Amino acid sequence: MELLWTNKALSDLARHHEFLTAVNKLAAARTIRALTAAPSSLLVNPRIGERLEEFELREVRRIFVGRYEMRYEILASTIYLLRI
Repeated sequence: MELLWTNKALSDLARHHEFLTAVNKLAAARTIRALTAAPSSLLVNPRIGERLEEFELREVRRIFVGRYEMRYEILASTIYLLRI
């Protein structure tokens, strides 16, 4: 399996980093590290996340990392991180 971040997911990550850095730089670094590391577990078990039924024709799932929801889609042998 391959893991790819969409532009929207990368934008979400940058936006969260910018917001958190203004409040607490250490917390921002910890959060961004957790958010970037978490998807690697999907490479071993891609269907661990809850399937989102509103995307019935697609295999869109979500996992939670702390208070953050990460949405991803499985297409063939690729996992696309969609949003945070």
